[in-house]
Amino acid sequence: MKNKTMVTYFFLKGISDMPEFYVLISVLVLLIYLITLGGNLTILLLVCLDVYLHTPMYFFLCNLSALNISSSTVSVNKILVIFVTGNNVVSFTNCIAQLYFFTWFCGNELVLLTAMSYDRYVAICNPLHYSTLMSGKVCAGLATFCWSFSFLQGLPAVIILLQLSCYTSNIINHFLCDFKSLMNISCSDTSILEMVIFTQGGFNFSPFLLTFISYVFIISTILRIKSSEGRSKAFYTCSSHLTVVILLYTTLVCQYLTPSGTFKSTKLLSLLNTAVVPMLNPFIYSLKNNDVKTALQRKMKRFNP
Repeated sequence: MKNKTMVTYFFLKGISDMPEFYVLISVLVLLIYLITLGGNLTILLLVCLDVYLHTPMYFFLCNLSALNISSSTVSVNKILVIFVTGNNVVSFTNCIAQLYFFTWFCGNELVLLTAMSYDRYVAICNPLHYSTLMSGKVCAGLATFCWSFSFLQGLPAVIILLQLSCYTSNIINHFLCDFKSLMNISCSDTSILEMVIFTQGGFNFSPFLLTFISYVFIISTILRIKSSEGRSKAFYTCSSHLTVVILLYTTLVCQYLTPSGTFKSTKLLSLLNTAVVPMLNPFIYSLKNNDVKTALQRKMKRFNP
């Protein structure tokens, strides 16, 4: 029989179970986080300051950059706190809050990328009506729906989690609080919570399906363009978004749909999805997008005549 106890705080084991690599990994995570902040803040400032980037595509890119900053901060903040202060204690309330915001931001990214795929679909498949179909009100409505829907989607599972009455331990073998880690140490019946999480996973499949359908139409339209230059230009307009979509869903598949193996591999995949992907997104959009590079050059010339 395992001991049952009510807990008011948890101990996070952190990113690595090997003390000899802990400092190295923590410094690496700190560098990744600083690069994430710098890259996404640069995108936000460029889009806000450059009138040539005041288009639906870059409006959604601003939302994605804000989301990258938020999700990265929520997911890796305790790694940095443990590294700086050595304090690996997290209260029950803060643990649930981190879990909820982490769930919110992950779900939001999936829905937001779907909205961006719809923007690319309209731009390529229905360009004559682009300004009407992607007006300012439509874009604001889509962005509001993305943030609101994902905010509400995570509530049922968190509310059920709060009803779990006891835990066999207060040690979480992870660098963040997530459903799986808390369910592993819970001695309450988690069947209802598992069913709700499974249902949420079904909802999260919908953004992938809509994104996939959008790109089926996009690629079909591009292939029907007669000139090779026209095909290249059309594909170029959606290449950055497609790269981000492939990167995100690949990491999610590796993290959730493959055998988890050891806790080390689970932590590594979690770190890849929560820290590395938000860092890469602004570079993908800047390196593969002439508009962003041109806007950056204009602003640099302005401040360095």
